[in-house]
Amino acid sequence: MSLESRSDEGVPELTARVGRASFPKGTLAVRIRDVLGPLFTDEDFAEAFADRGRPAISPGALALVSVLQYAEGLSDRQAADQVRAKMDWKFLLGLELDDPGFDFTVLGDFRSRLITHGLEERVLEVILSRLSDAALLRAGGRQRTDSPHVLAAVRTLNRMEFVGETLRAALEALAAAAPDWLTPLISTAWVERYGARIDNYRFPKGENVRREWAEQVGRDGFVLLDAVDETAPLAWLGEVPAVRILRRAWMEQYHRDGNGVRWREGKDLPPARDRLSSPYDADAHYGIKRGPGSCGYKVHLSETCEPDAPHLITNVETTSATVNDTELTAIVHHRHAQRGLAPHEHVVDAGYVTAAHILAAREDHGTDLLGPVGIDTHHSGRDDQAPNLTQAAFTTDWDARRVTCPQGAASVSWSQQRKASGTPLVRVHFARTFSPPPLSTSRASTPG
Repeated sequence: MSLESRSDEGVPELTARVGRASFPKGTLAVRIRDVLGPLFTDEDFAEAFADRGRPAISPGALALVSVLQYAEGLSDRQAADQVRAKMDWKFLLGLELDDPGFDFTVLGDFRSRLITHGLEERVLEVILSRLSDAALLRAGGRQRTDSPHVLAAVRTLNRMEFVGETLRAALEALAAAAPDWLTPLISTAWVERYGARIDNYRFPKGENVRREWAEQVGRDGFVLLDAVDETAPLAWLGEVPAVRILRRAWMEQYHRDGNGVRWREGKDLPPARDRLSSPYDADAHYGIKRGPGSCGYKVHLSETCEPDAPHLITNVETTSATVNDTELTAIVHHRHAQRGLAPHEHVVDAGYVTAAHILAAREDHGTDLLGPVGIDTHHSGRDDQAPNLTQAAFTTDWDARRVTCPQGAASVSWSQQRKASGTPLVRVHFARTFSPPPLSTSRASTPG
């Protein structure tokens, strides 16, 4: 499709007259048009369209419909119906009252184009720019950030459901891609095991029997993968997405050696952020925050929270569900600074706060990071006689790179390291045994 730029010539006279008569107090759509004018232009999304081809529906109009669609929680079909049926939507879009609108499938195509061309944030960037021009958004003030879960559009599976459904998905894909090649490999037992969706209630009872079922699935999966690898004329079968996911999942879930196929113990599994959770969404992972876990993603939303001004979203960051909030603090501050929207106060929960973040926010952006700081953690003694010492009980000489304990022992090593999240830390060690300094006598002694 090509982009045929359309200039906004204002709200048609009849649409404006009927719309204001029908909604004398205004609606969300009417207020947006009155305050911000034509919010998007087609040129804002020109990168997503070719120079030739059938003219596309106005991307500026589709972006505006997408914003209202999200605000009102509508499906694509419902949003397209609103464009045809609601006068205030026509008022916002600058359409004649008899405009027929567009087919609902166009909205999905528009979102795909934004993702394909890396324009996911363009809608937010344009809105923030218009809000700043209207003096509704400025640097300074107070903002807050939090991270709710975003559920993936997949079922949450336990391990046995996951391996069974992963193999079933690969078989379904190969049955469609190469049915003649697959048919000789399939037995009646395979049809019974993988013919229907894999559900926990269908599994045999008993831990040992279930383990044997899981290992049987593993053996079947390796039979299929070996057959794919040995079929040189159809080497492309190995590139089928469901087969590639099967291969990765089997490496994560099973051991195979000269003794056969074995189900991995929990301690042998890759960490959650590196392990597949669904055969239908390779990017969705299982994460936990504040109680029950979920399979999907995490979205970090920042918004203004001034008591006398509208609350406006200023930044959106989407991550895997396994990413810790603390890994996003610096990124969010950098995004705010890039947009010229760094707040004076940034309110967050404990997941975003470390001492290093508090200092960096103030020094780099002039922002006070407000949130509960983690408690002073320490290792308790191994018995009732050992003291429980907090970090405050130790004296640190940063210039000499030495820490002294309450009994006077100095550390014997000092190393600067980083956590997996990138947070810097200093690790010190003390000698296992310590002899306190001798008591002073009448003769002065020289410390050595």
